[in-house]
Amino acid sequence: MRIVVQDAPFDPGAELNGFTVSTQGTGAVVTFTGVVRDLATGDLDVMEIEHYPGMTESALNSIATEAQKRWSLVDVLVIHRYGRLRPGDQIMMVATASRHRKDAFEAAEFLMDYLKSRAPFWKKEITRDGSDWVASKEEDEAALNRW
Repeated sequence: MRIVVQDAPFDPGAELNGFTVSTQGTGAVVTFTGVVRDLATGDLDVMEIEHYPGMTESALNSIATEAQKRWSLVDVLVIHRYGRLRPGDQIMMVATASRHRKDAFEAAEFLMDYLKSRAPFWKKEITRDGSDWVASKEEDEAALNRW
């Protein structure tokens, strides 16, 4: 299991290749890379992401450990960025490996739902007209509640 919280960009292809090589003998590797999307109005300049070092890594380790208990996983990778990100920048990546695809898919979805609604990150959208903190959405909570 590898949990990384960083401000630097990452290369999803290189991360996937390294993860896949380290999980030889598995039957499935599932990945998801989240990208900062622009606002519907098209005027997002920057998304600023804050976190508390130590607390964030601990929370991500706990949820990844929970995923390993619920599904038969060989390995888990979670990368999440913080700092100032622009539309199109990678914000996070989840990878799961298991002997069977169902476990890998379900565990990856579980981790993504957790990251979207409960991981201790705070996001602020900054436009030319000002800034607003991103509020949680009912559909994100509903997605997490299914687990």
